[in-house]
Amino acid sequence: MPVLEREQPKGPKDSNVLPKLPVPPLQQTLDMYLKCVEHLVSKEQFRKTKVIVEKFGAPGGAGELLQKKLLERRDKIDNWVYDYWLEDMYLNNRLALPVNSSPVMVFPKQTFRDRNDMLRFAAHLISGVLEYKALLDGRALPVDHARGQLAGTPLCMEQYYRLFTSYRLPGPKQDTLVAQKSSVMPEPEHIIVACKNQFFVLDVVINFRRLNETDLFTQLDKIMKMADNAEERLPPIGLLTSDGRTQWAEARSALMKDSTNRDSLDMIERCLCLVCLDDPCGLDLNDTNRALQMLHGGGHTKIGGNRWYDKPMQFVIGMDGVCGVVCEHSPFEGIILVQCSEYLLKYMRGSPSKLVRAASVTELPAPRRLHWKCSPEVQGFLASSADNLQRLVRNLDMEVYMFRLYGKDFIKKQKMSPDAFIQVALQFAFYRCNGRPVSTYESASIRRFREGRVDNIRSATAEALAFVKSMTDGKSSVPAAEKMKKLWDAINAQTSYTVLAISGMAIDNHLLGLRTIAQELKMEKPDIFTDETYWTTNQFILSTSQVPTTVEMFCCYGPVVPNGYGACYNPQQDHIIFCVSSFRDSTETCSAVFAKALEECLVEMRDLCNKCNAAAKPSDQKEGAAKPVKNGSKP
Repeated sequence: MPVLEREQPKGPKDSNVLPKLPVPPLQQTLDMYLKCVEHLVSKEQFRKTKVIVEKFGAPGGAGELLQKKLLERRDKIDNWVYDYWLEDMYLNNRLALPVNSSPVMVFPKQTFRDRNDMLRFAAHLISGVLEYKALLDGRALPVDHARGQLAGTPLCMEQYYRLFTSYRLPGPKQDTLVAQKSSVMPEPEHIIVACKNQFFVLDVVINFRRLNETDLFTQLDKIMKMADNAEERLPPIGLLTSDGRTQWAEARSALMKDSTNRDSLDMIERCLCLVCLDDPCGLDLNDTNRALQMLHGGGHTKIGGNRWYDKPMQFVIGMDGVCGVVCEHSPFEGIILVQCSEYLLKYMRGSPSKLVRAASVTELPAPRRLHWKCSPEVQGFLASSADNLQRLVRNLDMEVYMFRLYGKDFIKKQKMSPDAFIQVALQFAFYRCNGRPVSTYESASIRRFREGRVDNIRSATAEALAFVKSMTDGKSSVPAAEKMKKLWDAINAQTSYTVLAISGMAIDNHLLGLRTIAQELKMEKPDIFTDETYWTTNQFILSTSQVPTTVEMFCCYGPVVPNGYGACYNPQQDHIIFCVSSFRDSTETCSAVFAKALEECLVEMRDLCNKCNAAAKPSDQKEGAAKPVKNGSKP
């Protein structure tokens, strides 16, 4: 079964005009790999790793054969790493989607005076979604172009066309990313509205006419009244989608035994998106609590069942004003989510609601409640899913922190890249808290290439470590000018690796390709991939991503390892929004402590820059060598 069943668009395929993703030279990747890991492992371990890597890359070695096969694969398909990366990053991952995988975009808090206010907002939002989808259907979305490093390059647009046509189907060992197939006579388009843990079909096209906002408001009002009927309420089936992927696959198989459930699943799996109408969460609505509500809904005792996590786009609208998007991450990257979200918020601000308070003049068929037949087996799965989600809710430690002392304008005045500067600050903060460097992931867009997704910027550079040591271990003994030189070295190392990554020359995708080719050839796994260094440095204790926005909102996600941090940041002109996450059951992490250290480190870096004026920077520093870099978002 193919991992992704791609829908063939009617118009010209944007990605065909772009170059194919290159396969980096083998020796270049092996040399860079050694450079990236040397300071992250013990000297003894590195000596062993160096011997293993040299053997792998020697003439006639395993690396030479695998590289040859990888080059052959590149010649045959549009993007040699796409399927490998998708399976490794997402589809093979058995963890639950909420917190572990699905990022969220938190919109500005809304103020609804009553239920009608909330429904007007929802109707206006749905109208914007339909406008945006019309642009996608007509292939009328302008092509994105790169900013920052290598600015002006056109970018692959294929991820946009998966926003409303994809679905992640759970499997016992591997999920499948399915694209809806087009047909000669498509069924009426519909969205699914979740309300009080129930699911309703809202047709947005009836008799070949798209519903206007008055009609949408009328239908949403009917749905809320239907959901209020306690006698007809069914078990919160959506909780099943919040469980581990293998458990959900087993529960779905149990559901599929009944035709009623099959019909309901079919309607959800083929919908454009979900709109989740939430009851108030009952919490103080600070940024952190709004982020938590979006990430997991507070568990089964609150709003956690009012979701269907397999659908890529879930628009959440809470009666208490908590609004945003929950994203199933496998079809597209965070920047696509940002662009769609910004379009919708600008649409809602710039286009006054066309809602007329009078009832719809058209007699509309009532929305349909989806029904479920719950066998004892399904009820058992529901109880287990509810417990597992509650554990996840209790375990997540989230800190949304706004650093207000400066933003990207100050960093640009230093002629430094804001992204590189913040990445060095993250290294500084972790070292201050733990006294050691750790392997770090920063996503970098490779949309310059056909079907491009992301590769990894390995931000834990030797140069960053040298700088943070000078600011901590040698705080009083290292002169400010030398610290400043080390900061510039760290900034430039980060920027150089960023350029490598966005040019398709980073190491992580390449090593993944070599490893997967070896599996396909049924070779004994090469030592480089069983070596302790490879596995420890692929455990990303710091999982980071820059997700900049031009509209007031922020993105957040959970850690990717049990003892790690998720660190998403949004640099604005005069402030930076950080969303730091970790797990409470880890004795090695604390989100509030990390955020506090980050603040202190950013202040010290500012003070160092102010102390060392432009004349004090190294004479060989080339003007503009560290211009701002803007990358894609989380894996």
